[in-house]
Amino acid sequence: MTRTTSPIHYSWIVAAITLLILIVSAGIRSIPSVLMLPFEAEFGWDRATISLAASVNLFLYGMVGPFGASIAERIGIRQTTTGALIVIFAGLTVTPFISQPWHLVILWGGLVGISGGMMAGWLGAVVASRWFVARRGVVTGVFSANSAAGQLVFLPVLASVTHIWGWRTATGIAAVAVAVLTPLAWRFLRDWPSDIGTTAYGSSANEVVPGRPRPSRNPFSGAIMTLADVARYRTFWLLAATFFICGASTNGLIGTHLISASHDHGIPEVTAASMLAFIGIFDLIGTTGSGWLTDRFQSRTLLTWYYGLRGISLVLLPIAYDAGTFGLGAFIILYGLDWVATVPPTIRLAADHFGRERVGTVFAWVLASHQLGAASIAYLAGALRVTYGDYESAFWLSGALCIVAALLTRLIRRSPDLSAPPVLDDRPLPAGARPA
Repeated sequence: MTRTTSPIHYSWIVAAITLLILIVSAGIRSIPSVLMLPFEAEFGWDRATISLAASVNLFLYGMVGPFGASIAERIGIRQTTTGALIVIFAGLTVTPFISQPWHLVILWGGLVGISGGMMAGWLGAVVASRWFVARRGVVTGVFSANSAAGQLVFLPVLASVTHIWGWRTATGIAAVAVAVLTPLAWRFLRDWPSDIGTTAYGSSANEVVPGRPRPSRNPFSGAIMTLADVARYRTFWLLAATFFICGASTNGLIGTHLISASHDHGIPEVTAASMLAFIGIFDLIGTTGSGWLTDRFQSRTLLTWYYGLRGISLVLLPIAYDAGTFGLGAFIILYGLDWVATVPPTIRLAADHFGRERVGTVFAWVLASHQLGAASIAYLAGALRVTYGDYESAFWLSGALCIVAALLTRLIRRSPDLSAPPVLDDRPLPAGARPA
């Protein structure tokens, strides 16, 4: 097999398509925050009921992720991702016809949540680890900022369309975006550099082109066995616990409820969606910068700072609302820079401690904990709003948890817990091939 001679290394093409997938996927996941108020007005459902669908979506998105990563290891990234996009498209086209709360829970919570989980956060981790040697931290940071970019691209547009033409038109626009992306994913995504006869970006020019690993286990048992293996180590549980809190302080709380919380303070929906978009702008800066810092400083130290600063910003959010434009502007900057800055150092720790070969599945399990935290606070914040009439207690609770996460990061080991996993296939591998 010969190396490709294109002036653009194919790693960057794979990275560009991956980034588009992550942006659109994040934009789709942000839709419930736009739909909450329209559903409340049209159907008379309270926010706890609507939040339940968002909670189920976040939970299934996280729980399916490890199995999605394991399936992708078995059948390929391209097949897994394209199939998930097709299912999301089907879910979006049916959404305008819902009329009962259980329709929302089954369709948006179940179908979209599961299909989204099939291409969850593991995708960026796998692509960065397999296709990049140089610039891996920066690429991981850019991928991690996808939720911000999704907000930046989708939320203001969807909020404006919802305000002018209604929420059904907004979901139709999202369906069109998925329809355009799906064939691009099928055409350009590849699993390993060896699939096109090249090596990872930044690898040695005389490096032997590695062969494709051949995992022999059932993808479902493979995900479970990986969990059983890494669950023996304290570092995994610390990463999972801190990422649980990460989810409870980002997409589960702010991503789901900021628009409705701002509406409670007299801020129009489109303006509130623009606030989330500005958070996305600063997160693009913060998370990309976090990837750069991850290449140069200890990941656990970075996590300590990130969680601590995020906790302070959330505790002060109720005061920021009372302070008006200046206070909210300060919150947007501080919180935005920290929105998902935790992802690059967390992926780096997962890869360093548990091996690049299975970082996708390991990080997917860590991300499952993230989504469990997001699902918990998504419903709890809605219930607290119904009970107390505001979101202050939810903001304070999430901020306090972030301080706990900052303390937990200091317990993470400096050195790897275990070496790379053994070869999974008894058959002989080609010369230079990596074990699965």
